[in-house]
Amino acid sequence: MYFVETLALEGLGNRSYLAGGRTAAVAVDPPRDIDQVLAAATRRGVRITHVVETHIHNDYVTGGLQLARLTGARYLVPAGANVSFSRVPVADGDTAELEEGVAVRAVATPGHTPHHTSYVLEDGGVPVAAFTGGSLLIGTVGRPDLVEPRLTEELARAQHASAHRLAELPDEVKVLPTHGFGSFCSSSQAEGESTTIGREKTGNDALTKDVDTFVADMLAGLDAVPAYYTHMGPANAEGPGPVDLTAPRRADAAEIAARLAAGEWVVDLRNRVAFAEGHVAGAFNFELEGQLATYLAWLIPWGKPVTLLAETPEQITAAQRELVRVGIDRPAAAATGTPAEWVENPEALRSFRRSDFATLAKEIGRGAETVVLDVRRDSERAGARIRGSVHIPIHELHGRLGEIPEGTVWVHCAGGMRAGIAASMLDAMGREVVAVDDSFDKAGEEGLVENG
Repeated sequence: MYFVETLALEGLGNRSYLAGGRTAAVAVDPPRDIDQVLAAATRRGVRITHVVETHIHNDYVTGGLQLARLTGARYLVPAGANVSFSRVPVADGDTAELEEGVAVRAVATPGHTPHHTSYVLEDGGVPVAAFTGGSLLIGTVGRPDLVEPRLTEELARAQHASAHRLAELPDEVKVLPTHGFGSFCSSSQAEGESTTIGREKTGNDALTKDVDTFVADMLAGLDAVPAYYTHMGPANAEGPGPVDLTAPRRADAAEIAARLAAGEWVVDLRNRVAFAEGHVAGAFNFELEGQLATYLAWLIPWGKPVTLLAETPEQITAAQRELVRVGIDRPAAAATGTPAEWVENPEALRSFRRSDFATLAKEIGRGAETVVLDVRRDSERAGARIRGSVHIPIHELHGRLGEIPEGTVWVHCAGGMRAGIAASMLDAMGREVVAVDDSFDKAGEEGLVENG
């Protein structure tokens, strides 16, 4: 008998796995905060005997090395990966027995990276699940452009071949990828929470299109790469150290003001509705319940000190856990409570309006001078856009604020979260801003949209 337990990392759009039998288990692509992996093993009463990496990750810092050191597990890393630490190099066909009758077998699946390796879980010699990392995902594959631009087409062709190799497994084998649940490591976003080899044979482009068509379509659809990815691969190759999740030092109103004056980032983790109603002037809004790690790590100048503001200590703790996964290890300081407690006088508080596309349509209809700022990605805007809107993707906004025309700025995205971030940035520089907190579908219903 075998088991597979999924550990979801919602903010990053990734999954890690713990799998094994009655007494022993393997951890697959573990996150940096390994306490949850250890807790899962304790609940099941199993010992982690092996830790495996499908590849050197570009989108998060792994906890694999520390987990292996702490548990004494064998640390399996693809042989082709250039790393600075001791590990068990894994080649195609290598098998690691977890306990009698339960094993994992390495399958070379280059494409997402040149050294990418998947692992097939076998129960009594029968394949039951495939941990596919950034190879075969749900309805798509991992993107091939994160290693070296000159290798992108070659790796895209390798992805096609690797998908077909995995498709040789029995149809009932579960496909358990690391990426594809919102991660930018996925070449396209697919719907669904689970899949099998048989299902992918009928719905995955890598298995339904010829290689030339597949490669051309994939390369045409590749989206922006988060800036912080540049730092993840080297950190993982060097061997990440343990994390420190102890509470950061408490900042009072005077320190918050001083840090803002010094050009540091003060990040308000509250929801965008509360932030718009009242916040510390100069603070940026990255919602804890949004994709905090992805967007904060993408936008912040790397290494810039960050101070966190939240309603409760528990929210600070949750944010710390999210941020260590992308290498933002220690907040400079933190404060909890309400905005009134974070300033020395009420004049240091600001607010801005929130609205919807129906109201924006009325403003435009009555001839009001409005600046409409679209902060969606290029691929989103290519499908449809608001007539006359200015386009600056959210990840480029901080460096291009001076390009936004004078006047009240109505900023929108696809659903409201990114518009909230952008509105906070505009507000911090003193601009009059309205955050459009609405679904972009409503813009079409109001007659504001033209095709891209």
